[in-house]
Order: sequence, then structure tokens, then C-alpha cells
Amino acid sequence: MKLIINMIPIWVFTIPFGISVAQTSTFFIKQSAIMNRKIGERFELPPASIFTVAALGMIISVAIYDKILVPMLRKINQNERGINILQRIGFGMFFTIITMIVAALIEKKRLEDVEKDPSKGSLSTSIFWLAPQFLIIGFGDGFTLVGLQEYFYDQVPESMRSLGIAFYLSVIGAANFISSMLITIVDHITKKNGKSWFGKDLNSSRLDKFYWLLAAITTVNLFLFVFFARRYSYKNVQKVAVIDDSCKGKSDYAEV
Repeated sequence: MKLIINMIPIWVFTIPFGISVAQTSTFFIKQSAIMNRKIGERFELPPASIFTVAALGMIISVAIYDKILVPMLRKINQNERGINILQRIGFGMFFTIITMIVAALIEKKRLEDVEKDPSKGSLSTSIFWLAPQFLIIGFGDGFTLVGLQEYFYDQVPESMRSLGIAFYLSVIGAANFISSMLITIVDHITKKNGKSWFGKDLNSSRLDKFYWLLAAITTVNLFLFVFFARRYSYKNVQKVAVIDDSCKGKSDYAEV
């Protein structure tokens, strides 16, 4: 019970990360659907295909972390993991903040292009402008998502491994639910103050302001996460000698 209670603050402060990740499969894809997706004269990319850039970013970050950073940090910190699990999760959250800032700047540029050439609208902006934000969020996933799986599986009691996986999946589920609630609240507030940030047409919306809001939320959250992570007490791993009566003098060691 103490182990589970100890994990609750970490679970709570990983939800804003999940909220940002939720935008990759919603607003990011919606943006790509109205942008210029043509390659050459005949071929046009499917809107969701840009998501492969995020997968590529995750593969690159995991490879760099495992093959370069861990061996280097292992020598510096004398830590088998290179850095502890919560530090890895925190680095991923930092990448998420950068993602939201980049997404806000790119969306601002897209809206400016629409104003310059209303006849073309969003088609004047290439879909590849979205590649940086997908790539950076992929880097963040390689640190935080992998770190969360490792954290929840490693820190729960031995007999509750399945609960650890459930904790990890619940972060993503709860983040998607809260993301929908946040959009509804922001839409209601901004509509009262004049014009909603979420119009039926993205060209009349202000997603850039919403991305700035998410950047601010994730920044504050990262400071809170670091505060609790520095005070987090990891589960102890002890070695216990198990004596085999049939072979006196010999012992097998098991980790508990």
C-alpha cells in the first residue's frame, strides 16, 4: 500500500504530458488535413501519414539513449541505468514543452500564410512544416513513455505487476479524457470573451494560443514533477539467501 500511495503524485504529474501527446492524433492531424500535402504533381500524402515522423523520432531517441547516453552516463554516475527512471521521464516532459512551443509558432505561421493569400488558404503551407513538432514529440515519447512503462512495472510490488501496466495505460486514458474537458472549458471561456479558439474552420481558429496554453501548463507541471521526483523513495531491492536443505553449504540468491 505504501508503494502504491508513493506512486500517486508521479501518476498525477505525468497526465499533462499525456494531454500534449493527445494533440498529435487530434489537432496535429487536423492541421495536416487542410495543408498542402502534394509531392510533385500527382502524389498526395494521406493526412495521418505525417505521424510516421513521430515514430521515427521515438526510434531515434531510444537508440541514442540506449547506445550512447546510457554507457556514457553509466561511467559518470556509476548508475547501471545511466540516469534514474524519473529523470528519464522528466527529460521527455521537457521535449513536450518544446513541442508545444514549436507547434504554436508553426500554427501562427500557417495563419499568417492564410491571411497573405486567402485564395489558397492553408494550401499555401506545406505539410512538412509540421514535421519538427512530430519529430520532437517522438523524442519525448522515447524518454517518457518508455520511462513510464519501466517505472510502473518496476516500482509496484512483485505480486502486482499487472496493476503497474494498468497504471501506465491509465495515464494515457485519463490524459485523453482531461484533454477533451480542457478543450471544452477553453472553448466556453474564449467564446464568452469574444471569439472561440476552436472554430469549425481551423483557418478561423486560434490553435496557436491553445498550444501556448499547453506549453505553460506543461512547464509548471514539470517544476512540480521535479519537486516530487527529488523526494521520491525508490523501492528497495534486497538479496536474500535461500538455503536448499538437500545441498547444505550451497545457497541460491533471489531478488525480492
